[in-house]
Amino acid sequence: MTARDIRVLIVDDQIMVREGFTVLLNAMPGIEVVGEAVNGREAIAQVAALRPDVVLMDIRMPELNGIDATREIVAADADAKVLVLTTFDLDEYVYQALRAGASGFLLKDASARQLAEGVRVVAAGEALLAPTVTKRLISEFSKLAEAPRPPALAQFGELTERETEVLVLIAQGLSNAEIASHLVVAESTIKTHVSRVLVKLGLRDRTQAAVFAYEARLVTPG
Repeated sequence: MTARDIRVLIVDDQIMVREGFTVLLNAMPGIEVVGEAVNGREAIAQVAALRPDVVLMDIRMPELNGIDATREIVAADADAKVLVLTTFDLDEYVYQALRAGASGFLLKDASARQLAEGVRVVAAGEALLAPTVTKRLISEFSKLAEAPRPPALAQFGELTERETEVLVLIAQGLSNAEIASHLVVAESTIKTHVSRVLVKLGLRDRTQAAVFAYEARLVTPG
């Protein structure tokens, strides 16, 4: 294994899914599957023992579901990256997992290329927000959500006008480079704005920022 390899833990109660993803990912350069888990409880233990870079997490599992497991994993390790697996896109359980701290989601029928790219994006600290389906998921279920949670709502007034503008563009799925181009500023400036937004709102990543923006009605669902 090289220093650049991304360590992945696969969590799913179906052995065929685990084995299939293991074969696909191990065939990709720079990615290594270091372990498997059959439920959320086992996933928490494996994350603590193996310290993977990315966790591929199924939602519906016995013992402990993927939502609660994601919540516990990211609470215990601020650097943990979770990618949720689902069989269909408009899944309220996936939305709840994003609120709980997952960095994005992938459909179980994703191609090997899509799977590897998703793992690499999340491992690099980005959120899997660009795909239209992710924005549609957040848009759909944010309509039914309760008010944004503290401390985000309480601290929202501390955002500057430019930080609020950046938050809206994050929710629309734009990358730092795209936001910089849109606002005609340096990408490094946008990175600073994004960091300040996350700190001020008490959010862990861009995915939670996007969820917050929809729930706070900064972005119109639809």
